[in-house]
Amino acid sequence: MKAPLEITLLGTGTSQGIPVIGCQCKVCLSKDLKDKRFRTAAYVQAGDLGIAIDVGPDFRMQMLNNGLDDVKAVLLTHEHNDHISGLDDLRPINFMYQRTIPFYGIERTLRELEKRFSYAFDEHYEYPGKPQVTANIIDDRAFEIEGVRIQPIPVDHGDMIVYGYRIGNIAYITDAKWIPDSSKALLQGLDILVLNALRFRSHPTHLTVEEATTLYHELKPKRAYLVHISHDMGLHAEVEQALPDGLHLGYDGLKLRSA
Repeated sequence: MKAPLEITLLGTGTSQGIPVIGCQCKVCLSKDLKDKRFRTAAYVQAGDLGIAIDVGPDFRMQMLNNGLDDVKAVLLTHEHNDHISGLDDLRPINFMYQRTIPFYGIERTLRELEKRFSYAFDEHYEYPGKPQVTANIIDDRAFEIEGVRIQPIPVDHGDMIVYGYRIGNIAYITDAKWIPDSSKALLQGLDILVLNALRFRSHPTHLTVEEATTLYHELKPKRAYLVHISHDMGLHAEVEQALPDGLHLGYDGLKLRSA
């Protein structure tokens, strides 16, 4: 890939975000901005191509906070609410650029998206303020968007298959509990790996810090950043100091570049 790649971590929190409503734990009460986490999502800039990975409930503020205003495509990891419920916030981008925005995801995810946002996909619904989007079904095979190669990465979310993505030497995986060998083969030679780690204690559908650290050592990316973080993880500054060299705790607004 000729153009430099940049990924912005739009959000790094779990489905409740941090702070959690009503919680009085030290993380939720922290004054450190790195402990304030929107729901997990990312934005990849590849030359002139801006790609959103997931559009959750915080999408509007994530775009505003990072000075972003253009999305040419959306990659969906899966259909859970914290990853798709911001679809309607794409409307200003439709209006500004007079452009329909394609969504890419597996059939199960897109069918659920169409069910929850039926008005957006209904050709007979003429309301001028509806989002202008299309659904594009993908599978495990690589595909291209404006000449940029996208490699889907299937992973196990405990009770369902969800998808990460590799673009150049950057890979983004969230909500994984287990990564099959066939997907690990697609994650070799990375400059940057973004990987979920919910907390230190075991969880049935998400990687723990220990499990993510084991994967980091196995896959050997140059750098790795943990996302989809719960307030149970602990304070950002304390956890960051405890991680091995090259493995970091992600935070909202972090920009990472790969040649």
